[in-house]
Amino acid sequence: MAATSGSVCLQRCVVSPAGRHSASLIFLHGSGDSGQGLKKWIKQVLNQDLTFQHIKVIYPTAPPRPYTPLKGRLSNVWFDRFKISNDCPEHLESIDVMCQVLTDLIDDEIKSGIKKNRILVGGFSMGGCMAMHLAYRSHQDVAGVFVLSSFLSKTSAVYQALQKSDGVLPELFQCHGTADELVLHSWVFRLLFLQEAFWEHQG
Repeated sequence: MAATSGSVCLQRCVVSPAGRHSASLIFLHGSGDSGQGLKKWIKQVLNQDLTFQHIKVIYPTAPPRPYTPLKGRLSNVWFDRFKISNDCPEHLESIDVMCQVLTDLIDDEIKSGIKKNRILVGGFSMGGCMAMHLAYRSHQDVAGVFVLSSFLSKTSAVYQALQKSDGVLPELFQCHGTADELVLHSWVFRLLFLQEAFWEHQG
């Protein structure tokens, strides 16, 4: 089944729960990958599929689009970037389009009977960045957010959304290694520091 928003079609692969479906996990791949590729990589790491008794795992695939860091070549990316740097402004137009496409996916889960506070969103690299935009700007009532090897721009719209929020935010799980040559550890450390300060302010 595919979710659509305008002319954008989102393909996905799914790992069904072993028991009764009562929650969903949306796992977004990194740039240039696919939902099937992420599912296969996780299976190689775990020696089995990521499966749960009651949680359906959904691996969407970003539609191909011209990607500026690849000199405009087509790639499966969630949004465009002017360059890979935390000092660079975000390409909000492409981010917002994909937020709507992924909202369609969330709505599909809700229509199937899953409450939004039983839906987790997260991802690897660019997928983690996309998950933070999706949850903290548009769906602050999801169950939680997880991001792996991801970063936000220093002036990210996510920070602006957090500053405006006066409600309870979904909890964030974030992790990152120290040897990543593409996403620098210092970029992620700054993100964690700012988010920790924000949650302390929330009380």
